[in-house]
Amino acid sequence: QAQLVESGGGLVQAGGSLRLSCAASGGFFSRYFMGWFRQAPGKEREIAAAISWSGRNTYYADSVKGRFSISRDNAKNTVYLQMNSLQPEDTAVYYCAGGTTLTSSYYSTSSSQYAYWGQGTQVTVSS
Repeated sequence: QAQLVESGGGLVQAGGSLRLSCAASGGFFSRYFMGWFRQAPGKEREIAAAISWSGRNTYYADSVKGRFSISRDNAKNTVYLQMNSLQPEDTAVYYCAGGTTLTSSYYSTSSSQYAYWGQGTQVTVSS
């Protein structure tokens, strides 16, 4: 059973950057595909980015493509989300999530495929 803990959220001005981290404990992190989801007030949770356990396969939602970058360090059991050129519409609670797979290239964009979730970290972008 994995536990995920996010950090790095905060308040930033439009155009600024933040780097979110998600540290995993328990389980076999190097065999988890990982995702970053976000949920803005009054909206449904949506995926921002995902990464396979090999790290070679990634996915970005159209709304963040070219601005966000997901990466992982399996030796540190940590996944990152580098967020650049932040805009007010990026304001949300960001959740780290993980799921298991036997396929090194697999990731999922569906929240139902993720078994493990962090508690979330707030990102607020002021205009």
